[in-house]
Amino acid sequence: MRETQGTAPERRAWWRGHVGHILLIWAGITVAGVLFGLFLPPRLMPQPASGTMHEVRLTVIVFTVAAAPVAALVWGIALYSLVVWRHRSSDVPPEDGPPIRGNTTVQVAWLFVSSFLTLFLLVWGLGELQAISAQASPKPLVVDVVGQQWMWTYAYPQDGGVQSATLVLPVGRSILFRVTSKDVVHSFWIPNMGIKIDANPGVTTEVGVTPDQLGVFNVRCAELCGLYHAYMESAVQVVSGSAFTAWVRANGGRVG
Repeated sequence: MRETQGTAPERRAWWRGHVGHILLIWAGITVAGVLFGLFLPPRLMPQPASGTMHEVRLTVIVFTVAAAPVAALVWGIALYSLVVWRHRSSDVPPEDGPPIRGNTTVQVAWLFVSSFLTLFLLVWGLGELQAISAQASPKPLVVDVVGQQWMWTYAYPQDGGVQSATLVLPVGRSILFRVTSKDVVHSFWIPNMGIKIDANPGVTTEVGVTPDQLGVFNVRCAELCGLYHAYMESAVQVVSGSAFTAWVRANGGRVG
């Protein structure tokens, strides 16, 4: 940096000479970050097959947009420093410019902005948790999920104890998964439905979801669980209510 020792007005004038350029860079990167947050996550994330996944995708978009101005400020100052304040000669670099550690205006502005963003993210997160919880039905379809190296098995205790290596779910009905493991820690993950929960030996964990799209989706293990972890993948079929009833009866069960 150039040497900027001098009176307070001189230091303020030195900063004003650079702040405008930094703000222009900040504005450009902020716009790019906002556009990135609005358009890219929906194309990179799985197609939603439940209300939960819709909320997850919306949260990712909102958090990305909210983070864009903060990230742009860091990147803007870094880029400006590399281009404008870089020492190019072989001489000994001059002293640093005036510090901002004791700048009351900057400190107050940073405290206000960071507090606002933290409060906003907290309120948003609590609201989304409440919205997801409100989707649950008081009488869900219970599915017992067991992970083992390297497959998932499913049982339907309310439907005569039907067991299957393929997960079949009725569309539009609240589901409660009770998840455990026979050997090591696995992680039960349905990307399109936005749910993921650990399967722990000797412990039952629970997670709920309501599928809202017909189709065939993937069930994956999201915890490194051994040699064939990458192949611990199966299908979940979301079918109509009548098709689910027919499937239960065809497998020797009865609809609860």
